[in-house]
Amino acid sequence: MKFRAFAMTAAIAVTAVLGIGWTTSALADPAWPSRPVRIVVGYSAGGPTDAVARLLAKKLQESLGGTFVVDNRPGAGSNIASEFVATASNDGYTLLVAASPLTMNRFVYKDQKFDPERSFEPISKLSSAPGALAVRPGLPVKSVNELLALAKQEPGKLTYGSTGIGGTQHMAGELLQRLTGTQMTHVPYKGASLALVDLMAGHVDMAFMTSTGSLPQLQAGKVRPLAVAGTKRLRGLPDVPTFAEAGLPKMLSDSWNGLLAPAGTNSEIIKKLQQAAVAAMNAPDVKEALEAQGAQIIANSPEEFRAEIHQEVAHWAEQFKNIKIEN
Repeated sequence: MKFRAFAMTAAIAVTAVLGIGWTTSALADPAWPSRPVRIVVGYSAGGPTDAVARLLAKKLQESLGGTFVVDNRPGAGSNIASEFVATASNDGYTLLVAASPLTMNRFVYKDQKFDPERSFEPISKLSSAPGALAVRPGLPVKSVNELLALAKQEPGKLTYGSTGIGGTQHMAGELLQRLTGTQMTHVPYKGASLALVDLMAGHVDMAFMTSTGSLPQLQAGKVRPLAVAGTKRLRGLPDVPTFAEAGLPKMLSDSWNGLLAPAGTNSEIIKKLQQAAVAAMNAPDVKEALEAQGAQIIANSPEEFRAEIHQEVAHWAEQFKNIKIEN
């Protein structure tokens, strides 16, 4: 009897060890998605990341069934959204469409409660788009050289907006100042759409706008684009030169978007999502919509996306050594 009791206790203990996660959501739901799936975005509605997320949500709903809802949670350079997803149940019903700051924010926010490499299951890097430097309509400059001349006349007077401290647009502005020996004042916002609204209203002098999400305003002249921080001109802005053409070949900046799930999400759900996301991003209407705005479709594998996140974290660790962050 004592042996049977010991054996039973041992069996229960082994089962408990091997079955860690059974009481959470580590096992796949065979009916997934049987209820609405939340796609969390760390930026305001109307911005470039939001635009990609909504295109993706529509296609996932069509291919996987169920309902896919975009949930905008801006703030702290997208950290509010990232932390929400990092701590959510790993049952496949909470996802994150992240942008480049995912790999940058650990060097900006010292109290960050998640790790960009360990807190998520990468699904697919979706797309990448170059930044375009634009100025408010009333600013009396029509080229990069004229802007730099104005900046050098009164150091610190010109202001530039961004999606937040330590974000892609902020770092692009820092790079421009380092390359040109100029001094400008950074004005952070909680998303690209808010920065764009204030740029159009003339409350800030300039901003690096991600081409996806801001192209209509750039084309309509509501703000004045001066240069593209990519390797070639944008299809939608054929008359706007690259920074290389303006004499600054090292002024390069782009912003990516990627799909992730909480760490521990079942591999079968990850596989379904990755296959559906790749199909969605390569759908003719999605591809046309994004490429017309200068975006490049990536749609890679979880393994490739994970390796790129690792490489970017190492890259930004070096870059932020030269930047003074105050928040």
